[in-house]
Amino acid sequence: MVAVLVTAFSYLYVSQLLQQSITTSRLTASYLTSQLAYVANNAVPDLTSTKVDTNNPAAVRAAIAYYLGTDRDLNALLESVVKNWPTIQDAAVVDANGKVILHTRPDLVGKRVTDRPDFSGLVDSSFRRKLRLLYSGPEEYDVRTPLLLNGVPFGSVRLGVSTIFLRNELTPVLQHATILGAVAILFSLLFASALSRLALGPLEQISRTLDSVSAGNPDEVAEEPARQDEYGLVTLKIAHLGRQMRDAREIFSALKGNVDQIMANLQDGLMLFTRDSNVVLVSASVERFLGRPRRELLGRPVKELFSPDSALGLLVLDAFRLRHPFEQREIESPNGRRAQVSLDFIQERGTQIGALLTMRDSESARRIEDELETSRRLSASGRLTRGVAHEVKNPINAIVLHLQLLQDKLKQIDPETRRHMDIIGSEIHRLDRVVQVLVDFTRPRDLHPEEVDLRRLLEDVTVLAAPDAEQHGVKITREITSEPLMVKVDSDFMKQAVLNVILNGMQAMPEGGILTVSARREDDMVVTGIRDQGAGIPPEVQEKMFELYFTTKKSGSGIGLAQTYQIMQWHYGSVEFESVAGRGTTFTLRLPLISSPTNPLQEAVAQSHQPHPA
Repeated sequence: MVAVLVTAFSYLYVSQLLQQSITTSRLTASYLTSQLAYVANNAVPDLTSTKVDTNNPAAVRAAIAYYLGTDRDLNALLESVVKNWPTIQDAAVVDANGKVILHTRPDLVGKRVTDRPDFSGLVDSSFRRKLRLLYSGPEEYDVRTPLLLNGVPFGSVRLGVSTIFLRNELTPVLQHATILGAVAILFSLLFASALSRLALGPLEQISRTLDSVSAGNPDEVAEEPARQDEYGLVTLKIAHLGRQMRDAREIFSALKGNVDQIMANLQDGLMLFTRDSNVVLVSASVERFLGRPRRELLGRPVKELFSPDSALGLLVLDAFRLRHPFEQREIESPNGRRAQVSLDFIQERGTQIGALLTMRDSESARRIEDELETSRRLSASGRLTRGVAHEVKNPINAIVLHLQLLQDKLKQIDPETRRHMDIIGSEIHRLDRVVQVLVDFTRPRDLHPEEVDLRRLLEDVTVLAAPDAEQHGVKITREITSEPLMVKVDSDFMKQAVLNVILNGMQAMPEGGILTVSARREDDMVVTGIRDQGAGIPPEVQEKMFELYFTTKKSGSGIGLAQTYQIMQWHYGSVEFESVAGRGTTFTLRLPLISSPTNPLQEAVAQSHQPHPA
């Protein structure tokens, strides 16, 4: 570090020395041109007092050239400038047209001179460019001062500065500065070496102390006589840290024993990986999925445990390579068992410090899911039954009442009799519809799933809803991705589920508006969005939106959204919504994506759920 600083300062010193020398040369040349311009101004008399025709510009220029050329002081000063200043090559007085009036080289008088680069370009250049210009080859620069006679520009005074002369002047100075810098760098290296030996001498003893601590013998360090200096303090602290490490190691051993006991009794297969993708923890159930004993798995990297030839191995290896977790997916393990697998990367303060792979037997997991689904549907059936009972009671009461009236009027020919009969018929039909809805909603359905592109299905539904949308003043727009969205569904039921939501959105916009239907892929799910511009759903009723017979519309039946919810459950999908008062509602339908058979990774990721009867 010291050598670097000394080198930097030496470089700065040499660059500043060069800059100062060149700047001094420029200031000197500028001062000399000013002196020459002053003498030239005094050398020309007042032409109005002479015989020169002042109205003739050519005569005036000739007269001025004559007086300047014959002025002894001006000529003497020109000669002295070149002789006394070693960096100046020539001096001249030039008129406005570039023709030489006076020059230290008499053969150039009366001729035009070529323009040379201004000396300020060399002064303002960088250090490296200065060196390159000075030592690359001979070059001449001009230092100019305008020449004014009687307040009118007449020409200029020019001094030529040669890089050869500058180099001859600067080379000894730069060589001396470079030698001083080299000596300073060498001295700094020697000084730094001596200082490091003096300061780092005790490190060897500290290294031996650390070796004792790492071997688990901190007490040996504590028994050594303590020194009353910095080294002694460091040694005591190392001994203290060693005792803490030994205690932590004992605690870790006890915890590891407890964890091993827990892992041995877990039904799920768990594998914990380090930051470097090495296994540090394996549950006993993993042996059933991978067909290998735990002792062969611990300490090995993920690349040695999983093969890309299997669906599970390809999925896990790609996830570790991309550092991208995946949620629960059902695939086939190497031993032929179907397992639900998930991978999570453990993070601490935004940095991944490990990963947890979970494997669960699909058959047992599905059995639990079926039991939960059955319980949920039984509960839903109870709620539906209560709702239907309430709806059936009113028609029955109306039937009983009008039957009593009819019995009283059977002996009379009265127009009112027909009206009562019509009411009885209407109420009986309404009762029949309510009961039929209950039957249809609760009875098992035979699904006929097939692989379809959801984009085509959505297109068919929007075409089907177009006439109703025009009648309500609603414009349906589609924002659907260009990639195929393959799902396995019963087309008729899925069309009905989507159509129910679209009709619900159109009815939410009585004054018209825009209904947006979108579809995209999110990981292994197909997400369909249906967004309206209605008034939104009040927060107090949002929890009831999927209940049968619940509706916020006067003419609504309360069946459509409940039916959509049920159809999505049949297909292992979901439906949810977000609503903002005054801005509209967005319903989101999610379905599992079917992988392409030509892509082994997607095939491994695909869900294998089969629809169950409702």
